[in-house]
Amino acid sequence: MSAPVNNQATGYAVKDPKKYLDFEVTKYELEPLEDDRVTVAVECCGVCGSDHHTISGGWGPWETKFVVTGHEVVGKVVEVGKNVKQFKVGQRVGVGAQVGSCGKCKWCTHDNENYCPEPVHGYNTKWPDGHDHQGGYSTHIRAQELFVFPIPEGIPSVEAASMLCGGLTSFSPLVRHGVGPGSKVGVVGLGGLGHYAVLFAVALGAEVTVFSRTDAKKEDALKMGAKRFVATGEPGFEKDLQREFDVIVCTASSSKLPIDALLTTLDVNKSFVFVGMPEEGIKNITSQAMAGNGCSLGSSHIGCRTEALQMLDLAAKKQVKPWINVIPMKQAADAIKAVEDGTVRYRTILTQDLV
Repeated sequence: MSAPVNNQATGYAVKDPKKYLDFEVTKYELEPLEDDRVTVAVECCGVCGSDHHTISGGWGPWETKFVVTGHEVVGKVVEVGKNVKQFKVGQRVGVGAQVGSCGKCKWCTHDNENYCPEPVHGYNTKWPDGHDHQGGYSTHIRAQELFVFPIPEGIPSVEAASMLCGGLTSFSPLVRHGVGPGSKVGVVGLGGLGHYAVLFAVALGAEVTVFSRTDAKKEDALKMGAKRFVATGEPGFEKDLQREFDVIVCTASSSKLPIDALLTTLDVNKSFVFVGMPEEGIKNITSQAMAGNGCSLGSSHIGCRTEALQMLDLAAKKQVKPWINVIPMKQAADAIKAVEDGTVRYRTILTQDLV
């Protein structure tokens, strides 16, 4: 793969949120190659629920005139800024859901750059100088060096891709809550994020219980390594699980979860962490529901570089294998429709077909 010609990339763009399944092949200008930035020629890109929420307008108005979505990119380095030290042309790398930050605040300088108040996201976003940044359903992307990750040799590109958002988003709350051998982890929802939460919690040595509305995905959960599966549609599902879990990671994007019941299954002073983000938000949660065991509600946003590298190393060593469906990038609309319909098992990866 070569560097962009005339600083232009070509991508599958959506130009109207009312027609979010109408992807058009579009040429556009990349942001400048600043001294700390890396240009990556895209080999493949994962499809995330965030892609659907964004292009459909579910998360609000667009910041850019059109959107080239995709923030789970694996490809080859084709250009580096003069201050880039860690990467060379030809190296295989990944880029996730964030491509830039201020680099100076206390969060950026303390392994929390994913919480920088001035982030540049994976798409539908602008750099501080006003230039648009587009995503990975394309030939090329650019990112600051901090947000580019070397991919271990033992992980195929199509397997690494969705780890860079779906995987990292699920991995970060696990390690930040001290999950390891002997930990008991609950995972709510078994979709793209949930399946990663199971895979990585198991790889970290935890005992995992999956909560889902019905038994439809029970067999899959057990094959992924979960020890127990609980259907929350059954009344009283929580009765035998009081104060059981060290952390619950909620990956579901539903506002109709039985949260009060789930909270009772946390041990004292433990946390229920949202990584799923329903468009309509979560309502009717009372402080009384958390008082009995002193539990906490929280959330989590992707992960930092340190966690990304730790996750990739763990995936290589433990041979973590995501459940993926690989299709050409021109079938992006089919992939988004599958996310909307909930038929993905469990992540879709788009392979490059624009070059």
